[in-house]
Amino acid sequence: MPQRHSGRMPEHKSRPAAFSYERLAGAALGTMCGDALGMPGEGWSAEAIKQKYGRLDTMQPGRLPAGSYTDDSQMMIAILETLARKGRLDASYLAGQFVNGFEPWRGYGGRIFGVMERLAAGTRWDRAGTDSFGNGGAMRVGVLGAFYADDLEACAQAALDQCRITHHHPQGLAGAVAQALAVRMACQLGAQNKIPSPEFFLATIADMVESVDLHTANRLRAMPTITRGDEAGACAALSQTYACNATSAEAVPPAIGSFIASEQAEQTIVIAVGLGGDTDTIGAMAGALAGAYWGLEALPGGWVQCLENGVRGRDYMLELCRSAVLAKSG
Repeated sequence: MPQRHSGRMPEHKSRPAAFSYERLAGAALGTMCGDALGMPGEGWSAEAIKQKYGRLDTMQPGRLPAGSYTDDSQMMIAILETLARKGRLDASYLAGQFVNGFEPWRGYGGRIFGVMERLAAGTRWDRAGTDSFGNGGAMRVGVLGAFYADDLEACAQAALDQCRITHHHPQGLAGAVAQALAVRMACQLGAQNKIPSPEFFLATIADMVESVDLHTANRLRAMPTITRGDEAGACAALSQTYACNATSAEAVPPAIGSFIASEQAEQTIVIAVGLGGDTDTIGAMAGALAGAYWGLEALPGGWVQCLENGVRGRDYMLELCRSAVLAKSG
């Protein structure tokens, strides 16, 4: 069972490479942990979450039972199924997996229902989406950052392709690319045992997404100055700077901010779900970054044990990660 490490990077004689099962599974399980932890506070203000839970650091029931995942993780699982079976991001196949796994009660946004209907009716994968600037393309993409940790161009292209299935707006696309590239950088820094430099981390991502959407790049550059490890200060600064809603440009930056403000995986996710707004999605994206950087074993064991584990649950997802690594390596 995964156990939580201390705030500092653990000392190992040989750390897992940037692309490894430990980092891919860390990104996947981190996504699911953040998604489930943030689920009960979705749509609440930061103050309402604080009044109800104090520090939201245990799985709680909400519109779903405690430990349940939402649409964020369900669509991430579809990406993992594609990687495991194809050894790469095959957008046409992924579109079919989105349809096959679609469970409306998970909490999908309104526009996605029409997308699923069009895909099920045979519309091409790149023609079924809408001109949405929502965060749906970013919420699920973290595992691609870990899968393509050793290939910048493939990572960016895969992030764009999977997003185009549902979202066509430049802000939606840019958010997906930013999140995937951030997870890729987290994998590389974790493998090198380096602490992220906020300025370099953010500038690198902003520069790479500027050609996709200038507004998203500028929202990344608007990141407030945060002292690493100052959980309360990070929560206050991020929630004051960003709307933390379902738009891509206001959800991806605070997720990244939660990561660069933290000294351990748990803290990253706790900050993210405490910001209010689209807490399950911001938590999912922050969790992907934390799991990619600190690795699978850094995620709190109590959270992991509480996660939904049915037919397409926690263990199924981890098996997909193993298969994906083998498929790529083969």
